[in-house]
Amino acid sequence: MNNSKKELLPEQQEELLRTLKARFEKTPDRHKNIEWAAVQTKLKTNPKKLWSLQEMESTGGEPDVIAYDNNTGEFIFFDCSPESPAGRRSYCYDGEALEARKENKPKNNALDAATAMGIELLTEDQYRELQKLGKYDTKTSSWVKTPAEIRKLGGALFCDRRYNTVFLYHNGAESYYAARGFRGCLKV
Repeated sequence: MNNSKKELLPEQQEELLRTLKARFEKTPDRHKNIEWAAVQTKLKTNPKKLWSLQEMESTGGEPDVIAYDNNTGEFIFFDCSPESPAGRRSYCYDGEALEARKENKPKNNALDAATAMGIELLTEDQYRELQKLGKYDTKTSSWVKTPAEIRKLGGALFCDRRYNTVFLYHNGAESYYAARGFRGCLKV
């Protein structure tokens, strides 16, 4: 993998495409009326997006196609791991929150990690859409994009699924927990 160019080597691309295709075929309910050949064609012409998908995969996100946007012509990938991706947990919400911590700082923050991966945090609405496709975060939780007016006051939002219900909560943006990570969205 070439991190400076954010591109995968050809053999890494092929391996990732095999992984994504196998997941796509195993979970047809996530992407009805979408053909893998169209997804693969789009991915092969977007090497930076493939790199981002590899980042999602390598941190435990199990990315999968969940929709096609007719307006933009983009396939939409979400992290579909049963629990919040293991390689992205114990992060506070953003860089400002990380800087505000005087001690016991986490290793990173969700917004900067997502940006470095070339993805975006799910919004609350996207998180709820994901939950219509299965049961996610039944033991963990995931930061979601927080409105500026809440963040300005020091808060941040996260969601999880308990009691067969999706809950939206708040916490101080500087907080972090071993069971809280973040899920991402990538449009290709």
